[in-house]
Amino acid sequence: MKSAKEIAIAATKALDSKKGMDIRLLRIDRVSSLADYFLICTGTSNTHVRTLCDYAEYEMEQQGERLLGREGHRGNSWELLDYGSLVIHVFTDEARKFYDLERLWADAEQVELKDIIIEEN
Repeated sequence: MKSAKEIAIAATKALDSKKGMDIRLLRIDRVSSLADYFLICTGTSNTHVRTLCDYAEYEMEQQGERLLGREGHRGNSWELLDYGSLVIHVFTDEARKFYDLERLWADAEQVELKDIIIEEN
């Protein structure tokens, strides 16, 4: 059985491989009982948001992780994938600024991703 961190890293790599932007992994287990990690990512368009979520869902299925729920806003400006220990949030840039999860979860620990993903400048 994989740890919550291993699951979060696999999902992070999936989003990165489909060119998800501004990926952030927040460890929230010390500040909330909702999950262990929140994974936040921006897509370049509504279609990209859907593609990122579809691919993350596929990769998690390959890892043996069961999707507990998938929620979204009509028009695909944001989607949420719930895996229990990990909740993935994918937004368009506008929706990400509107919901501002990083500010809401400012007490969470931000996980360093430099060894997990390669961000292009």
